[in-house]
Amino acid sequence: MKEVIFMFLERFYPDHEVDSAYSIDYASLYQKGKRGVIFDVDNTLVPHGAPADARSKELFKKLNDLGYGTLLLSNNKEPRVKSFSEEVGSTYIFKAGKPGKTGYENAMKKLGTTPETTIFVGDQLFTDVWGAKRVGIENFLVKPIHPKEEIQIVLKRRLEWIVLFFYHRKH
Repeated sequence: MKEVIFMFLERFYPDHEVDSAYSIDYASLYQKGKRGVIFDVDNTLVPHGAPADARSKELFKKLNDLGYGTLLLSNNKEPRVKSFSEEVGSTYIFKAGKPGKTGYENAMKKLGTTPETTIFVGDQLFTDVWGAKRVGIENFLVKPIHPKEEIQIVLKRRLEWIVLFFYHRKH
C-alpha cells in the first residue's frame, strides 16, 4: 500500500526545485538544446496581480538575447496576462486550463518547440508542475514570491506540503 501511495505522489514531484525563476541557469539549458521557456505569472515572476517589474523585464530581455522563445501560460483572465506579456515582450495563453495538457501543447505549438526543447517554470505542484509533467516538459518548481494568496491556493499549498515532504525524503 505504501508503494502505491509513493507512486501516486511521484506524479506531482518537480524535476527541479529552485528558489526563484531568476536563479535558473538559462544559458546552460540553452546550450543543452532548450529553446522555449513557458512561465506561470503570478507568484512565479511577480506577486499576485503585480505588474511586470524591472527584474522580470530584464529576465525576458536576457532570454530573448539568448535566443529563447517565451510564453506566459496562465489560468488567469486575459486582461491580467495580456498586460504582463506586453510589458515583458512575451506571447501568452490565458485561461489555460492547467493542469490540462491542451494549454501546454498549444504553448509549444506557438513557440515551435517540443517537450524535449521546452522548460516550464511555475510555483504550484498541482497545476504548473503536474501539467508540465503530463506532456513531458522538464519543469522547475519555484518558491512562491509572496505569502499572500487567494484562499483556494492556500488550501492547495497545504496539500503541496505533504507531497514535498515525501519528495524531500526521497531526494
